[in-house]
Amino acid sequence: MNRRTGEVIDGLEDIRQSIHDILSTAVGSRLARRNYGSLLPELIDRPLIPANILRLYAATALAISRWEDRVRLRRVSMADAVAQGAGVLTVEGDRTDLPAPQSFRFDLPLSR
Repeated sequence: MNRRTGEVIDGLEDIRQSIHDILSTAVGSRLARRNYGSLLPELIDRPLIPANILRLYAATALAISRWEDRVRLRRVSMADAVAQGAGVLTVEGDRTDLPAPQSFRFDLPLSR
């Protein structure tokens, strides 16, 4: 179900919403599932130096690998940030919930 409209969604749109929820939820913020989420919220406002960008990629890959079974991640990248603390994260992978693997790619905005 779409969290904003309540409409039924499935397929890639459901996966996209799930990944967005995983990445935007800070680890430890859910009472019943303390381990759910990612370390990405802690990294959003850090300077975009190479070490922090690598941390961002690792946090994204680990969270998606752990919490989204319908995806086999291939690549995480980030477009140049337009402002400090804002950017666009690109997630590429293969869906594993279909009889034949299907590639996907989508962008997720990063900002507070």
